[in-house]
Formats: sequence, structure tokens, C-alpha cells
Amino acid sequence: MKIAIADDDPIVCSSLQTILTASGTADVLWTANDGEKTCRQYMAGPAQHPDVLLVDVQMPGLNGIEAARRILEFDKAARILFLTTFADQQYISQAMALGARGYLIKQDVASVCPAVQAVMAGQIVLGAEVLGKLTGSTSNRNDHAENRHTENGYGDGELANALATLSERERDVARLVAQGLDNRQIAAQLFLSEGTVRNRISDILDKLALTNRTQLAIAWLHAER
Repeated sequence: MKIAIADDDPIVCSSLQTILTASGTADVLWTANDGEKTCRQYMAGPAQHPDVLLVDVQMPGLNGIEAARRILEFDKAARILFLTTFADQQYISQAMALGARGYLIKQDVASVCPAVQAVMAGQIVLGAEVLGKLTGSTSNRNDHAENRHTENGYGDGELANALATLSERERDVARLVAQGLDNRQIAAQLFLSEGTVRNRISDILDKLALTNRTQLAIAWLHAER
């Protein structure tokens, strides 16, 4: 597996490279210390496309959110995992709405290798603190919940109504997507073929006017609060 690391701190880049290579998890293809360089490196050609790109949120000039946006517009198949010290709900929602494959807080360094492996396997990775922020279970949940909107534009009530249009089997699939399972794992749990799971997810995204499974996972988590 090949990884690239975008972080404004060279020491962080070096430390992550050491952890990933020493553990045998991955080889580091390149590192970058700002958003512009991250985009240039990724867009230099297919040989510069890592299997997973680790990105910090705050970097000089172009920040990590905007860099990820540009990269995903350039290559929708890019696997981007945010690794940052910032646990702000706004950053998390923006990152995941873009189609990032996960969001981790840097303090949980021990989770980096398994997180990278999970993203490579097609799973969505969210740290416990991040998941709490997305589901509104932490103390920053505001008192006017009925006025909140998810990143797809639904209000909470509208989201519940939209999810109610799904069939029981579609709801089973959506629930497992929100748990971070990949298509193979969902197929095994529901005794379906992987092709059927892909088709179900595509149908669900069309019904809910969503663009990717990350948005579906977030929508489900919001609705289940």
C-alpha cells in the first residue's frame, strides 16, 4: 500500500512515515507541507496517486479541506483520510460531506495504521470523538435541534421523512454503511451478492439525493440521534 501525507509540520510527516513503514502497513510515496503542494503532487500523474492520502485540516495557504475538495474534483476515486488536531464539528461535517473516507484526531496515533487499512478496504473511519460530534451526542449540541440541517440540506425532520421512504432492506444496507462496513461485509451479513449491495446503495443515494456513501453514513447517524 502507498500512502501520501499532507501536514504543515515536517516532524509529524516524518513521525507518521516512521510509524507506517516500521509497522509494515504502507510505504510513503510523498509528503507535502501545504495545500497547494499537496494538489500539485497528487495531480502530477497517476504514479503520484497514493492508495490513501492523509491530510491535516489547517495548512498554510490552501487549507486541507479545500485541497481535498480540489483533489476529489480531479479524482473522485481518491481515498482521503483527515488526521488533525481539530475536532470542530464544522470541519468534520465539511470534510465528510466532500466524500472523505474518514476523520481522526491526532492524539489517537495508535489508530492510524488500522484506520489506513480500513480505508483501503473501503470502510469509513471515524474516531469516537468525531462520531460524537457528528451525531450531536457531545456537549456542543445546541438547544434548537429542530433547526439544524445536515450537509445534504435536509432539516432533521425532513431527513427522517426521506429515510422513511426506504424499504426495509435498503434501511438494513444504510445502517451497515453507517457502521463503516464495505460492500463485501454488507453482502455477507445480509446474504446478498456484492453487485446487489452496490445497486442497493446506488438506489438509496438516488432516493436521498446524496452523492456518496459517506454522506449516506452521516445522514443515517443524524437520523438515529
